[in-house]
Amino acid sequence: MQSLPGIVSEKKKKTFYIIVLLIFSILFNQYYGYKGIYPIDSFFPFNSGYDVLNGFFPFKDYWTRTSPFIDLIQALFFKTFGVSWFSYVFHASVFNFLFTISTFYTLSKFKLDIHYCFFYSLLVAILAYPSAGTPYGDHQSSYLSIIAIFCFILALRTNLKIFWFFLPIIFGIAFLTKQAPAGSIFLVVIFLSIIYFTFNFNLGKIILGIVGSLVIIFIFLVILKIGKISLLSFFEQYILFPLSLGENRLEFLFPLEFKRIFLRFKLLHLSSLILFIAAIKKVKENYKYLKHDEFLIIVALIGSTFALIAHQLMIINGIFIFFMIPILAGFSHIYYLKYFKNKNYIVYLLIFLCISSTAYYGYKYINKRNFMDLNKVNFKNAIDAKILDKKLSGLKWITALYPNNPKKEILKLQEAINIINKDNRNKTIATDYQFISVILSSYDYSPNKYWGEFHAYPTKGSKYFEIYRKFFIDKLKENKIEIVYIIKPLWGEDNILKSVLNENCVEKKIITDILESQLLLKCEDLEN
Repeated sequence: MQSLPGIVSEKKKKTFYIIVLLIFSILFNQYYGYKGIYPIDSFFPFNSGYDVLNGFFPFKDYWTRTSPFIDLIQALFFKTFGVSWFSYVFHASVFNFLFTISTFYTLSKFKLDIHYCFFYSLLVAILAYPSAGTPYGDHQSSYLSIIAIFCFILALRTNLKIFWFFLPIIFGIAFLTKQAPAGSIFLVVIFLSIIYFTFNFNLGKIILGIVGSLVIIFIFLVILKIGKISLLSFFEQYILFPLSLGENRLEFLFPLEFKRIFLRFKLLHLSSLILFIAAIKKVKENYKYLKHDEFLIIVALIGSTFALIAHQLMIINGIFIFFMIPILAGFSHIYYLKYFKNKNYIVYLLIFLCISSTAYYGYKYINKRNFMDLNKVNFKNAIDAKILDKKLSGLKWITALYPNNPKKEILKLQEAINIINKDNRNKTIATDYQFISVILSSYDYSPNKYWGEFHAYPTKGSKYFEIYRKFFIDKLKENKIEIVYIIKPLWGEDNILKSVLNENCVEKKIITDILESQLLLKCEDLEN
């Protein structure tokens, strides 16, 4: 039994490590959140958070298939800390800490030495949100989903009923952040929960799970009510349309080749190898281990890893799921000490795997900003974005579009912004540089959260196109839009009105090499 001075010392170490993780996870992400941008990915939550702050809501005022929770939270950060790049990046940094401290807390509940808990959690802080640096749907949904997995694991490990209450709430928030990978990881937990309650029926735990589900549903409905958002609009934009895209995204998952599934993610599989071996070893000893809590915990970790791999294969973004390596290694460490005590060099191999993989991914994907396609740029060319506006102060502006001359890009943007600002007509701004309406302190009246043909909204041929087209035209008429300004390049679009309005409704004009206007004329589409 541990002595009182030993307990006090352990608490001091724990407190010290928590403080270090708090400071490091926030500051580390703050640094990388200021280092370079990829316009379409870096800015759209910046703009939509500002929209919500000013009373314009997703599904009602702009079409979106992704990240309404991020919009809402970003609005709260803007409200609390002011509208700035700092509060924008700070949003991601706070979630980086929440994910890091959840890892630390979960590992500590398995009685892993506090020093190792700190070590694995510190690596998570390095590998998680800093790959993007700014709020991003795929990242945040993944972290919240893994926190939900931690909640499920702790519900089994501690037998505390309260974790069943929080489990559906966290999953609900993860799903409202982005449907995938939250949905697939949720299915993993549902499947394992059915097995668990089949052999360990507990009405109290089930009731708490139901209550938690009702709480998140109630909060969701209240938000819809406050925002005057139609439940049908939410269902069409966030459920039905993405499901139709999912049918096509499944093509990216196949073929299920060994090279794509295992060799490409070999470090993830190596970090979880001990979990596989431990589970097989115990099942061979006693098949009843299949219904044991420990087996369900291992399957939850491995199942969520494969769900993340499937998600990574189905999206077109850079690799970001390497944050799972220290988590899987941490649990491998736990179960290795429990079942394979006589070969401690394996622990050192796990530690080496974590350090080497963190160094590799940290340099290639985080420091080189690979996720934002900046791995070949010279960051010495970057300039302070405060030249555009003080709200962007401190942001080291450099993009893959103008890697050698970012000032040229900014001068072109300034010219376009000045032209738009001088036009007093009711206007819509369509651009990947979604900070323009923020620095102009106006609403861009964009019918879309972001622009990306096929991926962001339905196109001709989609069974939801007419719903989208009506929504788009209704927004133009409702806001009495007279002219649409397009700042190019748009990553996923070349002519935003081509499929929505007839040609006789629009008069195009090239203003600069990056600015185009489309004057809306009187026509049948806009009169009906």
